[in-house]
This record gives sequence, structure tokens and C-alpha cells, in this order.
Amino acid sequence: MTFKVVKRYPDHFAEQLPADWPATIRQILAHRGVTRPEQLDLRLQGMAHFSQLRGIDAACEAMLEAREHNEAIVICGDFDADGATSTALLMSALPQLGFTKVTYRVPNRMTEGYGLSAAIVEQLAEQQVGLILTVDNGIAAHDAAIRAAELGIKLVITDHHLAPASLPPAAAIVNPNQPGCEFPSKALAGVGVAFYLLAALRARLRETGEQTPNLADFLDLVALGTVADVVPLDKNNRILVQQGLNRIKVGQCRAGIRALIEQSGRDIAKLQASDLGFAIGPRINAAGRLDDISLGIECLLASSERAQQLAQTLCDLNKQRREIEADMKAEAESIVSQLQLDNQGQLPNVIVLYNEQWHSGVIGIVAGRVKERTHRPVIVFAKESDTHLKGSARSIDGVHIRDLLERVDTQYPDVIERFGGHAMAAGLSLAEAQLNTFQSAVSQAAADWLTDEVVQPVIWSDGQLSDEQLTVEFIQQLERFGPWGQKFPEPIFDGEFRILQQRIVGEKHLKLVVQSPEGGIFDAISFYCDIEQWPNHQCQWVELVYKPQLNHFRGRTSVQLLVEQLRALR
Repeated sequence: MTFKVVKRYPDHFAEQLPADWPATIRQILAHRGVTRPEQLDLRLQGMAHFSQLRGIDAACEAMLEAREHNEAIVICGDFDADGATSTALLMSALPQLGFTKVTYRVPNRMTEGYGLSAAIVEQLAEQQVGLILTVDNGIAAHDAAIRAAELGIKLVITDHHLAPASLPPAAAIVNPNQPGCEFPSKALAGVGVAFYLLAALRARLRETGEQTPNLADFLDLVALGTVADVVPLDKNNRILVQQGLNRIKVGQCRAGIRALIEQSGRDIAKLQASDLGFAIGPRINAAGRLDDISLGIECLLASSERAQQLAQTLCDLNKQRREIEADMKAEAESIVSQLQLDNQGQLPNVIVLYNEQWHSGVIGIVAGRVKERTHRPVIVFAKESDTHLKGSARSIDGVHIRDLLERVDTQYPDVIERFGGHAMAAGLSLAEAQLNTFQSAVSQAAADWLTDEVVQPVIWSDGQLSDEQLTVEFIQQLERFGPWGQKFPEPIFDGEFRILQQRIVGEKHLKLVVQSPEGGIFDAISFYCDIEQWPNHQCQWVELVYKPQLNHFRGRTSVQLLVEQLRALR
């Protein structure tokens, strides 16, 4: 797919940024809404205060009452990296706050589905649990909340997902996205919400003179879960990520995180936020997708030797996940190609894919990959039972996928049985017999959103860089203004280059040596390129859209261009 490259031109430079900063740096920051130096102050003191979270006092009351009566507390998490880090965070920190009877329970993706259910509540009641604390789920757990109340179990919900029209009955709900919550950062991940609950509990205990831990010691988990969940990096989240990343880079982190970094081949001292998202998070997620997320949680809780063993298991699972994903993606792309043939080259408004052999743990990743290839909202289904399908949806800018599903549910109330999610990702369940009806309904419902502007994929470029700027020093300066991520995108540039060398490495990656019009020579690499088109030895000049990176090899640091898109020119 060819993207339209659009250059970012701010209305004005950030005049309040220091004049001695390079103009390109000031322009990049202005593009991302930074107009004053204090917006780049990522010290912990700049975080929003926990008191602004609706329900936080009630949550503390319920938790401290359970502690006073020595009640058993069970943390009910989710089976992704955000849920795993949230669970590990509370399992690590609550005992240090005087909670002595704390365990966790995470539903199995394949057999139990997402979130706290009435069945799980009944199982916990048999174990005489006094309080259930959800992390990264629960905001839509109506049936479970009702059953907990019937069985006399207190329920405290911490979540960050969008709230349904009516909230479940619980002792407390802490969620920045619930109605009436004035917390300024609506972008908190589940692990961020859990961290704020700990901050509130710690403040209450300090008022009574208790000795409490330094919660900064847990920011490695918060940083990992926040980046892995791909939530927007507003200032509050950037503080959490940067502070956690700082600690990881100097070795102040869980043995499990250190082991995963080593297994991924990253240099811990040079770790970037993107490494947490692309290298560490997927290894934890692989446990929830193919086996049991408890493997990931236990890795984050383990001592050094055990952490190494579990990290290796997670790496093996991630390799297996990639193999399954590759097969499913190839099958999905074949179906998409047939769709285009059947519709005179036109794609449907929403691409809906299903194969009864597909693995339900990988459908979300496949939906994301097909979305990247087609620039359409994609929903991939797999078998949930003999009669029901489980779907995972990924969307594009301009189409709020949860709102789209809500529109379908309103117009066709008997089609979707369950759904929930965010603007860009959602999950749902429906009867297999309803699949054709759903496919037609969701495509019709999306028609209003899918304008010509929305369906044209765009790469936003920060412009061109001169040879004088393509230096180790300039890239190091860019890195200092991170962390970069969702809604605070890593700088990306474009330009024309002469190809000096080109070859395929690792079967699917194009390795280039290119020369700028000014004469500078740079290494470049395009991962997972179209090997039917490249290498192209008839092409001498190419347009690259790229991210400049530092390549550390055999004690030497050089500039490398990570190619996002390449186009043959002449």
C-alpha cells in the first residue's frame, strides 16, 4: 500500500521554547503540542494528583477495611501485558502496604473469555474471598458485580476502558473514563490506574504513621504496561514511562524485566520506550495468547534464576505466536485479495474475516496486520464455541470502532452478544449464525465515517534532514525529548537518496546503502519489504520515509535510517 506523505507545518514555531535549541527540534515539538519548556518536565512532581480520581476514597476505604479484618483479597486481571503488569504491580506492592492475604486470578483467554465473570465470582466465593479487586477490566462486569453482592463479596473495580451506559454495582469504581470523573489524564492504562490506587493507599497509611514503601520502585512495571497497551502518551503517561524507563536503564527493575530485555537482545542501558512495546510487551502477551498469562505474571514476580527460565519460555511462546500469526496473516490476505477481485478492486467499508481453524489468541494481531495493509477497519473472528464466534477489531483514524459496534448493536439488537473496547481496538462475541448479518450491518454502519479523506492512508513527515543534521549528536538530542509513542509520535522524515547497494537480509528485509544529494552515505533498512519488488536494480534513486536511529555495532555508533516507506523514483 502506498501512503500519501504529508509534511507537518505548524501554524507557528513554539516561540517560548529556548532559542538556542535547533529550529528543527523546536518545530518537531510544536507539531506535538509542546509550546513551553515546562511541558517537557517529566519529574514525578508533575503528575496529576490521585485525589482527582472519582471513587478513589471509596476504594481505599474498602481495601483498608479488608486489611483490618484480614480478609482474603483476590486481584482479577486481564490476559494482556497491561493486565499482567497491573497484577504483578499489586501483588508486589500490596504486601508492602500491610495486606497479608493477596492472591490473583486471571481468566484464561481460550476457555473463560475476558474479564471478571459471575462464574469466577462463584469460584472465589468457595475460597472464602472477602474482596475482589479488578485491574484493567471490570467496568462492564454487571453480572459479576451482581453475583458478588449476592454472595457478600466486596468488589472494587479499577479499569480504564470506556464505560457502558450503566455502571456495575460495586463498592468502588476507579476509572478516569467513567462519567463524572474529572481526572485530567483520560489516557491512563490499567497499570496506571492501579498505581494511582497504591498512591492513595500509601497516603492514607502515612497519615497514621505507618512505614510505607517508595512507590517509585514499581515504576518499571508501570512503564512497561503503559507502553505495551499503546495508550496515548499525554504528559501524565510520559512522566510514568520516562521515570520507569530511567530506572530500568540503570538496572533498577524486576529480575523478570531484566531477563526479558536480555532475551530480546536489547542493551538495557540504551533501552527506548519503543523497545518496551515491540520487544518486551509481545513476549508477555504471548503467554496470554497461546497459554496462560500467569507465566508472564510469574516472570515479573520471580527471582533472578526463575525469571531467566520463565523469560525463555515466554520467548519460545512468542516465536510460536509469530509462526501462527504468519500463517493466519497469509490466509487473511488471500481472502482480502479475493474480496478485491469480487468487488472490481474495491475493498468493503469494514473487512470481516473468519476461518474456523484460526487461533483465537492471535486474531487481534492479525486484524492489526491486515488493517496496516489495507487501511480499513478490520474484524477477525475465530471459534469461541460450537455455536459462537469471538472477534477482535482494529480500526483506523476517523473510525471509532467501539462506537461503530454500538451503532450496530442499536440498529440490530439481536446480533452482537457482547462488545467493548476503545476507539482503535475492540472485542466482541456473536453467534456464528449471525455472522453474515453482522458483516452487512457493520459495513453499512461505517459508511458515514469512511470518507475519501479517511480511507487515504497518510504518513506525517517532519520534513527533510540535511547531512549536517543526520548525525549521532542530533539523534541523541531527539532521544532526550522522548519518550515517543502513541499520540506523541517519534519524529519521522523524508527525502530522496541515491541507492549505492541493496540486498535482502533475513529473507524479508531490504538492506540499503544510500547517498543523500549532499553526498552523505548512510545505511538503511526496510523490514518486511515487498520482496516481489525489491531489490530493484533498475532503480537508482528512491524516496525514503524514515526514522533516524543509532546503530551500535562492535563498539561503534553510527546513523541508520529505519525505512517506513520507500518508493522507486528513477
